[in-house]
Amino acid sequence: MTHQAFALAGVLAERARSGERFREFLRVPALSAGVYVLPVGGSDPQSPHAEDELYFVVRGRAMLHVGGVDVPVSPESMVYVPARMAHRFHTITEELSVLVCFAPAETSGGGRC
Repeated sequence: MTHQAFALAGVLAERARSGERFREFLRVPALSAGVYVLPVGGSDPQSPHAEDELYFVVRGRAMLHVGGVDVPVSPESMVYVPARMAHRFHTITEELSVLVCFAPAETSGGGRC
């Protein structure tokens, strides 16, 4: 496989057109990535994943409950969540747009956040 390049604005626009909360844009055996968007006051229905995750907040503000602790997140926040650890965004005060990377590639197929 050769390299791939992505424009964040394009990925977010494709996610918006899909109407889904999560939109995967990259999948290779060792890694998958997508964008996850939650509205102000929304709820985060995800459950623990079998893969490690890295969240990078593109825009918005919320709290992330992870490892029994509430972590405030805002633009440019990065949070690592180990595989199988319960976590959930809550208290979303500004629409939350997050880049999500799974390693290895997320196994439920298409990043079911």
